[in-house]
Amino acid sequence: MFAHNKRLQYTVRVGECNPGLANLMLEQFGGPQGELAAAMRYFTQAVAEDDPGRRDMLYDIATEELSHLEVIGNIVVMLNKGSKAALAEGVDQAGELYRKINGAGNDSHVTQLLYGAGAPLTNSGGVPWTAAYIDTIGEPTADLRSNIAAEARAKIVYERLINLTEDAGVKEALGFLMTREIAHQKSFEKALYAIQPNFPPGKLPGQPAFTSVYFNMSQGGPEVQGPWNEGGDWKVVNDRDQQMAVDGGDGLATVQVTDEERTLLDQMAARTMSDPEAEPLTGAELGMGIGQNIVGKNGSSTHP
Repeated sequence: MFAHNKRLQYTVRVGECNPGLANLMLEQFGGPQGELAAAMRYFTQAVAEDDPGRRDMLYDIATEELSHLEVIGNIVVMLNKGSKAALAEGVDQAGELYRKINGAGNDSHVTQLLYGAGAPLTNSGGVPWTAAYIDTIGEPTADLRSNIAAEARAKIVYERLINLTEDAGVKEALGFLMTREIAHQKSFEKALYAIQPNFPPGKLPGQPAFTSVYFNMSQGGPEVQGPWNEGGDWKVVNDRDQQMAVDGGDGLATVQVTDEERTLLDQMAARTMSDPEAEPLTGAELGMGIGQNIVGKNGSSTHP
């Protein structure tokens, strides 16, 4: 059960209207790294979580992300306030009004006109929010790692937004939201490490013959060594021949078919067989004036 508190988690103080900046802020409102995506990701995980501690954590963080969505939404609306009034009342000449909402090369006129200077669930490019942003898989050791990465990506977007504005109040609010991404990342990481063992994700172990093999498959530049491919129990395979059919087979794909399926496959192969001796004249060649009289290997002639 949810109950709404009319006070924001963090006070929004916008120094001046800026529809272009508002448009960019939508990235954290309805974008893939935004607050709605985070809230829905953690909420769907919480619903299915059997561990009471992780379930409680996920519900708490999902609910806080909704409060962050509210903060971002209010920032967007406040940044759009001046343009909203001007657009609604038509107080400026058409050209001047367009210049205001389309200044500095931004495309905020789209959200201004379509959504009345509100806070639509789109990213900064106008792409509608989608549940496809939610990557919950239902395995805690995988989902928690995904959550850690999601919080990290969101922090980076907030950093970029902070660098785009000189508005002290906006920077303050964004700094708070960015900091909460760090706190959530810590919670998820500690929850992950509280599961032992937590690697590899899931229940089934990997095949021992391949879990610590590094296939060096890129050529043409320096061979850089690091803990990702050397030391410990890593085995590096450089030989190209040893990178094929590593299971000891012939490296080809086969399938067992019935006699009836084999007959049909043979019929299809015969019907669709290409003649390696053919020298067909193509439409492209005709267009180039090629092949006025081409004689094939079998002695037949072809005329355009």
